[in-house]
Amino acid sequence: MALGEKSGMWLHTTKRRIGMNSPKAALMNTGRMARLVLCSAMLGAAVPTMALAIGGASGAKVDYQVQGKLGEVIMNPYDIAPLTAIIKNGGYVLKDVTVRIVPKKDGQEIKYQVANKHLLTHGGIPVFGLYSDYVNTVEVEYSKLYNGKWEQAKENYTLYAPPVYSEPNATKTQKAALFSEAVIKKVDKKFSDRLYFVNNFLHKAGKGTRAVWNNPTGGALEWNYYPQNFILDTKGEVRWYMNANPIYDLKSIYNAGVMMGFKQNNDGAMSWGYGQRYVKYDILGKEIFNRELPSGYNDFSHSMDNSPNGNYFLRVASSNLKRADNKNVRTVRDVIIEIDPNSGLVQDEWRLFDILDPYRDVNMKVLDQGAVCLNIDASQAGHTMSAEDLAKQDQNDKFGDIVGVGPGRNWAHVNSVDHDAEDDSIIISSRHQSAAIKIGRDKQVKWILGSPEGWKKEYQDKLLTPVDSKGNKIECTSGGSKCPGYENEDKGGFDWTWTQHTAFKIDSKSKGDILYLSVFDNGDSRGMEQPAMPSMKYSRAVIYKIDQKKMTVEQVWEFGKERGNSWYSPVTSLTEYQKDKDSVFVYSATAGADFDIATGAFKTDPAPYIMEFNYGSTEPAVEIQIKDTTGYQAMPFSVEKSFTK
Repeated sequence: MALGEKSGMWLHTTKRRIGMNSPKAALMNTGRMARLVLCSAMLGAAVPTMALAIGGASGAKVDYQVQGKLGEVIMNPYDIAPLTAIIKNGGYVLKDVTVRIVPKKDGQEIKYQVANKHLLTHGGIPVFGLYSDYVNTVEVEYSKLYNGKWEQAKENYTLYAPPVYSEPNATKTQKAALFSEAVIKKVDKKFSDRLYFVNNFLHKAGKGTRAVWNNPTGGALEWNYYPQNFILDTKGEVRWYMNANPIYDLKSIYNAGVMMGFKQNNDGAMSWGYGQRYVKYDILGKEIFNRELPSGYNDFSHSMDNSPNGNYFLRVASSNLKRADNKNVRTVRDVIIEIDPNSGLVQDEWRLFDILDPYRDVNMKVLDQGAVCLNIDASQAGHTMSAEDLAKQDQNDKFGDIVGVGPGRNWAHVNSVDHDAEDDSIIISSRHQSAAIKIGRDKQVKWILGSPEGWKKEYQDKLLTPVDSKGNKIECTSGGSKCPGYENEDKGGFDWTWTQHTAFKIDSKSKGDILYLSVFDNGDSRGMEQPAMPSMKYSRAVIYKIDQKKMTVEQVWEFGKERGNSWYSPVTSLTEYQKDKDSVFVYSATAGADFDIATGAFKTDPAPYIMEFNYGSTEPAVEIQIKDTTGYQAMPFSVEKSFTK
């Protein structure tokens, strides 16, 4: 409570005790107050320092507690990162700063140098990586300029950081704030310094998902999940987490949504989006920008790619499309826009309902309706849609975040976009088409990596042909959907991806017409069918080699089939190459849940797997399983990018 509020309470209590309602009491009080004001004025004129001591300005000093030889310490300086701090510079000029978070016994050390630009930006030394609910020891080394001389110093700060907090959502499966346990199964020495940024979220809660779009209808406004973003070390300790409440509100149309598309930029800051916003913050929580989407678009989710050209490519939707039947709708997850981060102006757009065939339905007819991305519906588990069901949709005005054909429904479900600056194209992952597709700046399709079933004649010459390592064509049966390796046994060879997430070019290994692509193959509707038993489903992390001139594709690496259904992630997840350690990072984000075999629906929250592989190896160098949490994506996080470079 503020001092003014305390004073008000005291005065109110005094009023009641002396009977302020009587005229006599009021007159007595008026006289007393006049004398108090006069005395105060005389004291203020005669002894100004006494007034300061009572509660005015601090004078030529800082009157916060100062632990060391610099200034005060500010915990959670920008309100959204409680496990961070700033040791203020105390009025000195600083340089040559090193920070070390003293690890717990057998814990992971976090140590970094701080570049001058960060010392100036934060007015002191940024502290990152504190343990939660723990009294941390922070070692700092620095040089400070005082009276024209540089002085070197090394000192310790003692900083208690609070427990991890997350909003509850009243689901019977929630066991803890972020996760109940991190099981460290393997961490090779090469990867022991890794930190992993994890982008998870809670299930839908009653506080949100209470509004839908109108004028026009459609879109995915109700797609709201409270965020759970954190950084995990290789010992299973949380070293950073986001308190989203200052920038997120489930009850607000323009400040809610699903936080997705996190990327650590070259400057170390994090960019992402949620609902009707796209944002960029540094890891201490300092806002770089936080903007509403341009008004012609709505419903960001899944992907915000930071391109080498300096722009951002966002997966959004149209906020008003005039369909061929004269109906106006908001579309769903089928538009890509390129935005200049400096001006916020839209540089270009890819309207996928104009570029692709929004009525291609072969994959939608075999999707498990119980697990359509994050729209988990246990009552529909194992069910599919018929051609008749899909045809009926266009006879009514049912639009929005539903699986279906045509603009205004979730026909594409694009969950990643990657700008290939080499030929100025975009590569998208379309879950509901079970295809990775490359599209040029001219809006023409360059190639399609996916089953050849159901594509119109105009796309037939864009379909990639699967080949083996010697360039021989691999024959796939059942209309081209069942290739050697599609069954859950070790046949090897080749398989398409099914309801996949992420399709990222491996830039450092690609050159000219040869392109390497990493994909997380979720595996629902594999072979263009549902298996006899839900337990037969499996997921894979895959790398393909594409010859863009010959229009061929070779599968060069896979993992996951050998783990079977225990590693199966029906939705979300990621596979991405990491240049710094020549490795492949994999997050099987909804694996490990306890399923009801009869329905295929979740009985418990998932237990995702964080894995990292030396390139080419099928034996994980890192395997960490986090229990009782629902994941979207994750990635290695660089402290050096954030503070040193």
